[in-house]
Amino acid sequence: MEFLTKRISYTQRMSRMATLVLVMGSVACGPMENATGTVEAPSTHEQELAGENGVTLNGVTLNGVTLNGLAMNGLGTADFAGWFAQDTALNSMVMKYVVKCAAPAGQSRSYQDASTGTTYTWQGSLGLAPDWASGQQMTEAEQQLVSACLAAHVNKYGMHVPLSVLGRTARQQPIAYSSEELQTFRRREACFFGNLFTGEGVFAGTDGLYLNDWESSTRACGLTTLEGAQVSQCSPIVHVESCDELCTLDPSGLFYTECTYNGRTYLPLTTRIRPEEISVCGDGVCQVSESCGTGSEANNCMTDCGACQ
Repeated sequence: MEFLTKRISYTQRMSRMATLVLVMGSVACGPMENATGTVEAPSTHEQELAGENGVTLNGVTLNGVTLNGLAMNGLGTADFAGWFAQDTALNSMVMKYVVKCAAPAGQSRSYQDASTGTTYTWQGSLGLAPDWASGQQMTEAEQQLVSACLAAHVNKYGMHVPLSVLGRTARQQPIAYSSEELQTFRRREACFFGNLFTGEGVFAGTDGLYLNDWESSTRACGLTTLEGAQVSQCSPIVHVESCDELCTLDPSGLFYTECTYNGRTYLPLTTRIRPEEISVCGDGVCQVSESCGTGSEANNCMTDCGACQ
């Protein structure tokens, strides 16, 4: 396979991957309907960033995780120990989100730092990578879905923003959702896809309607105005065309099953947000996604943010 030929150092790949989990929101779910249609008890998948707001995506450069590292051998390697020791706080955060995306709820993964004796434990949640969670090598499908999951949780402004994540696991099992969840998170936002593990990068496209010039999003990485559709607000995430131009819609109409970009086909995840996550220039409140100016556009909003000094 092509991705087997892409080799850079384990430390470099793991460190670059940390970019995408510096600033994240949460996944919130209502009562869950499983594959048989049975409604399960309400639950919330908490994926809130621990730490102060304002951390940006510029701390580390993005790339991937080598196949002979985390994806293949898990946490028990010298390579992993060396990478983890470089910045235990940041890299523990990386692993928090990797495990939450990859392993199912009720499972956890632990690692003991031999130099300090500290044991780190990370909880599963979405179960996107069942093979890796059971101790096997991470498949290419699992790499793609974990990459999409990490990208979907990046928040440009360092805010804790709940969202709905829809799609399928690597075994093509739908992520559970409920009618309550769809009603609460009724604004279609974006599709995320790519592969961090091979250094191919990650991509985001707007799902459904673009924002108007006077609107902005507290998330910003996927949902944009049409004018800014080709400009990434969350580099190194690359913003691409709208999801319906690149992706195949599931028969349910709720999420995409595959996206093709630059000749490569990926398994994506689709996100939805609450309508209140869309800010409007003219409502009298200067939101973090708005800027001062002399006009009525979100990036030039005098009524909310005043004139620039």
